[in-house]
Amino acid sequence: MSATDDSPGGSSALDATPSAYQEVQRSPEFVSLRRRWRGFIFTMSAVFLGWFLVYVLLSDFAHGVVDTRIGGTNFTVGLVLGLLQFVSTFVIATLYVRFANKNLDDDAEALKRRVEENL
Repeated sequence: MSATDDSPGGSSALDATPSAYQEVQRSPEFVSLRRRWRGFIFTMSAVFLGWFLVYVLLSDFAHGVVDTRIGGTNFTVGLVLGLLQFVSTFVIATLYVRFANKNLDDDAEALKRRVEENL
């Protein structure tokens, strides 16, 4: 008897009952949690990539802008923008921690407890 004889797609009878993880994954709470997480991640990724693209395009096509010295020092606009890339990375990381603490962690912990109870 082959695996395809049992049921369509080759799954066995053991696959018919979802695991605790699969049940949680299908739950409305998990779907909501994942939607909130993705909303933040995709938004922040788009913001950061847009900001980085502006920096790269200015560096490549606006030499006059990025070569401008700031206040008679050796600092240029390009150098400051490059350093701000690092700053923005840390700002986004901090925003994510705050967002997760406020909007994700409690629900994720509740889902974790539910899975552990069902194991």
